[in-house]
This record gives sequence, structure tokens and C-alpha cells, in this order.
Amino acid sequence: MRVPAAEHVIRYAVEMVRRTRPGETADKQVKDHVSWGAGPRASQALILGAKARAALDGRPAATVEDVRALAEPVLRHRVLTNFHAEAEGIDSRAVIAQLLRDQRA
Repeated sequence: MRVPAAEHVIRYAVEMVRRTRPGETADKQVKDHVSWGAGPRASQALILGAKARAALDGRPAATVEDVRALAEPVLRHRVLTNFHAEAEGIDSRAVIAQLLRDQRA
């Protein structure tokens, strides 16, 4: 079964990953708390995971909601927080949750 992902779903995944990188985002929390963001393979993992989730649900195509549902498990080990974040009790999960709140479908 082939499960496509529309161009806007792919753009969403790529933008989500790009926003985890301190040098490529305007997000203050990322700039203040992240030392290393996710790489290009994270976008691929989000898209492939979204396609798999859609297939398991019996849907014909991946959606932005599939990407959003997989953002935390795919990105949590790829986003490395800095000392400042650790001192404030902020981990990668909190950073990703904030990115999801800020980035709507």
C-alpha cells in the first residue's frame, strides 16, 4: 500500500525540524535553551512515520496531524538542550511541546 504525503505536509515536517535549530529560528525558547537541533533525517523520519501512522489507521494519505503526533518521539533525542535549559528544568520534550503550540497546521 502506497501512502502519499502532500506537499504541505512535507513542508510542515521540514519547517518543524528547522525550527529546532538555534541558528535558523526566531523562536526565543529555542535560541535560549537548545545547543543542537534536529538534522535533515529528522524530517525524513517524521514523514515516513506519518505515512506509517496513516497506513495503520487505514487512511489513504498522511496528514499534518500525523506529523504533529510523532514530533515528540521523533525529535526528543535529536534536540539537545544546553546548560541554561537544564538549570531551568527545561528538557527537549518541553521545547518540542512549545514548538507544537506555536506552529499550527
